[in-house]
Amino acid sequence: MKRLVAYITTGYPDKEFTVDLALSLAEAGVDTLELGIPFSDPVADGPVIESANLQALQSGFRLDDLFEVSRRIAPSIETLWMGYFNPFYHRGVDRFIQEAQSSGVRGFIIPDLPYEEAQTYKPAIEGAGLDLIDFIAPTDPAPRIQMIARDARRFLYLVAYAGITGSGQSEELSPVIETIRSVTSTPVYVGFGVNPDTAKEKAEGVDGVIVGSAFVQILLNEDLSSTEKIRKVSEMARLIKERINE
Repeated sequence: MKRLVAYITTGYPDKEFTVDLALSLAEAGVDTLELGIPFSDPVADGPVIESANLQALQSGFRLDDLFEVSRRIAPSIETLWMGYFNPFYHRGVDRFIQEAQSSGVRGFIIPDLPYEEAQTYKPAIEGAGLDLIDFIAPTDPAPRIQMIARDARRFLYLVAYAGITGSGQSEELSPVIETIRSVTSTPVYVGFGVNPDTAKEKAEGVDGVIVGSAFVQILLNEDLSSTEKIRKVSEMARLIKERINE
């Protein structure tokens, strides 16, 4: 069965909502949760996720909120921290490793940490039993794809197109997937531009999909109550899980 990874922003609109949403997504069939760390300049994300990031920060998000939420949800759903390198650097990668271990988090997704620079931190991360998820883009040349894929753990994050999340572009990924498959059996998940309308197509030839902007767009709708937001996001998650496995 193909797997569904869901991104949500920690602390938007508050940490109690984040816990309730995460547990609902687990019940809806989400396999892995990307728990986003709010940051003021999320360079790989489009305006939807950027807005949620900024509102969480304006509401007073602190890293201690991330750690608390993670301890409460990680027993119920496989959890990864998704964030930009600045918080990891300033708080200390070792601190994040310790907190991840103590809360049951399985690893990190850091989109602005290049593969080459990540090698500085991977030994400590993997030595602690955690994973640092690697990215592959359709613009990467075959030798680079093979180099990254050989070292990948847990899953490879295949970016569906060059650009930012939520922009809805599309590129032919079959050659990239074929190159990845030639060197590793690590699962490949496609992210960027995945929603109920595109999920089935995006899932072709890969092992799962990663959904963020489509969920967060619902959360930004101020006409909905908190209960309605959780219900609608969970319903969308169920629908996407069904469509990628049709």
